[in-house]
Order: sequence, then structure tokens, then C-alpha cells
Amino acid sequence: MNFSELREDFPTLRDDNPPAYLDNACVTLKPDSVVDAIHEYYTKGPGCGGRSVHRYGTKVSQATSASRAKLAKFLNAESHKEMVFTRNATQSLNQVAHGMKWEKGDVVLTTDREHNSNLVPWLQLEQEQGIDHRVVASRQDNTFDMEAFEAACADAGDNLKMVSVSHVGNLDGISIPIKEIAKITHDHGALICVDGAQSTPHMNVDVQALDIDFLAFSIHKMCGPSGMGGLWGRYELLDELRTIQGGGQTVQTSHYDGLEWAAPPARFEGGLGHFAGMVATGAAIDYLSNLDMNQVKEHEIKLNRIMSKTVSGLSGVDIIGPEDAGQRGGICSILMNDLPAHDIALLLDEAAGVMVRSGQHCVHSWFNNRGHENGSLRASAYFYNTEEEVKLFADTFEEAVQAFS
Repeated sequence: MNFSELREDFPTLRDDNPPAYLDNACVTLKPDSVVDAIHEYYTKGPGCGGRSVHRYGTKVSQATSASRAKLAKFLNAESHKEMVFTRNATQSLNQVAHGMKWEKGDVVLTTDREHNSNLVPWLQLEQEQGIDHRVVASRQDNTFDMEAFEAACADAGDNLKMVSVSHVGNLDGISIPIKEIAKITHDHGALICVDGAQSTPHMNVDVQALDIDFLAFSIHKMCGPSGMGGLWGRYELLDELRTIQGGGQTVQTSHYDGLEWAAPPARFEGGLGHFAGMVATGAAIDYLSNLDMNQVKEHEIKLNRIMSKTVSGLSGVDIIGPEDAGQRGGICSILMNDLPAHDIALLLDEAAGVMVRSGQHCVHSWFNNRGHENGSLRASAYFYNTEEEVKLFADTFEEAVQAFS
């Protein structure tokens, strides 16, 4: 697959002097088909799906249903009824956390490298409802420690109710063995929720093969529109959840003294939906479905190896995670120590048109625990990035480090 040719599908990459966009772990660029789908909704049929029966409403209802079905196929869900449209992975994870019934002392396990989206909801429940949130430490190189996880499950015993972990870390790009983790979780009678924000855009994610219970993801990281995410869950589990956003569409009917809840997924999609985003989600999934996701992953690793080779040789900086870039996907996250991460990120953009992320990347807990309040500089590649772009990043970064040292 010639990924360079696909750059022509992205308006921002067709400029005369396009930037080297390496902030894909935050949000990806949008292809023409997604932009066109949004434009078509607003200009040719800006109706209200699932409610109005006129031609605009019917067109939107059909398009959003098609998008839901495409998502189900993309993730190998058993039914489109298991796909819930959300604003982002954060809302999806909150729906799971706050939609379940908890008892004081119920144990929830996460790792020590979770995005706030998969940490804060559990901390809230610990403060408000008395659950027991426990953190499983990773190995020294940030890879998953299976022995520590098994010990944590055994220590929790019958109180273990949920394991919630990120499939791929937004901090370091490290994948963890979800299928094996799911088996151990289920052997202990608990459920597993997976934060797939950094895996669904970059690799094949089959919810049946992984044998998980919930999957949260962000469509804005999958070439899709901003303000769109998704939640997959086994239907019988979704049907047991309470919605965290009751209102229009979430009920079959209501009376002054009661109500009858709608079935999933409508129960969780209260209020007027982001219909342009739902329609454009279908276009994004169509686009990704035409890619070989195994080749996407290999391409990103190749680019990371190029970046890491230069960066790893610099004094005063360290790459988070294993030395082998092959274990870090497309993410090269660099500890800046005493160097000003934000200033260097600005310099990269202004001097060379290289766009990266600086800061703590919503993984404050990891940085604070290790005394790295300065955060890191994170370059994250996607299929449309080129070898020339990552070389430009690495060379300009080297110059910036020397200038600030």
C-alpha cells in the first residue's frame, strides 16, 4: 500500500507547504470524504434523525443507521445495537463507570499509565460511592506486568468487579495483551472495559476475538469528525446500564409518575444528536476499511524507528518506554527533564512546520508520581506521515535541544 498517495485525500496535506503533522494521538486529519459528508448534511439535508419523518429526517435516519452498522462491522460486533454514539472515549468510559451499580468495597483495577478518561471516573466513584480503586504498576520500561496483574486480581478476590485498561497507551504507544488480560479477568468473575482510543485507529480491533465486555473509542482519532466517539458493549451488559444522560430518545414513553426506558443504544443517546458527525463517521469508517490495518501499524513503527534513532542518541532527554521502537507503535514520547517542552514545541512549529504535543498528555498521575512535572514532547505518526517528515522532526528537535542546552 502506497501511503504517500493517500496524502492527496487530505485537504490540509495538499497545501503548497503542508506542515509535518505529528500530533495524531490527539486528533487525526480528515479526508475529503469526511469533510464532504459533513458539508452534504448541512447543505442538502440538515434534518433530525430518529424523530422527523419528512425527507430530511428520513435521510438522516438512514445515514446514521448505516454509520452504526459500519462501526459494528469494523469492530466485529455481533449487532449494530451494541454500538452507541458518544462525544468521545471520555464520555464512553464515564457511561460505563457511572452506569453500573456499585457496592462499597467493589474493586476496580487500572494500570499506572491511564489517561485521565480512564482514571478520573474511577476516582470519582471511590470518593462518592466507596469503591476500591487499585492501580497495577507497570514494569520499569512501562510495559505491562502480567505477574503484578494476576497478583492484584488474586488479592481482590471476590470483590473484583471491573478491570479497566488502555489497549495502547497515549503516553508511550505501548500495547498490552488484552486477550490474556480478559481471560484472567473473566476467570475471576469480573468485567473488562478497554480504552481503545489509541488502538482502534491503528490496528485491527476485534471485540469478539479479544473477548472483552466494553470498548470505548474516539472517532476524531480515526479520521472522523470532532465531537464524535463510540462505545461498544455486549448487548446484555448495555441493557443493564443506567444512562448518564436521560432525556429525549432515551425512553419509550413517560408519565408524570414514571417512565419506560428505551432499549440500547437509544437509551444512551439522549438529546439532539450530532447528526453531521454521525453521518461523517460512516465516511471515516469507509475510509479506514479500505486500508490494511496491519500495514498501517508496520508503517507507523517504521517511522518511529527513524525518529527514535536520532532522539535516543541525544543527551539530556529520554524516550518513555522500551528502547525498541517496535513496542511503541507510532508514538515517540520524550522526557524533557530541565528543557522547556512547550517552548521547544513552539519552536518546532515556527521554524520547521513540525506539529507535536507538549505537556502531560492527560496522564498527570504518571508524570506526578515520577517527578516529571515538565511533561514530555510527544510525536505521534499516522499512515499519511512520511519518512521525510519524521526525519525533519528528529533533525529539528536535535537542533532545538542543542540550542536550549
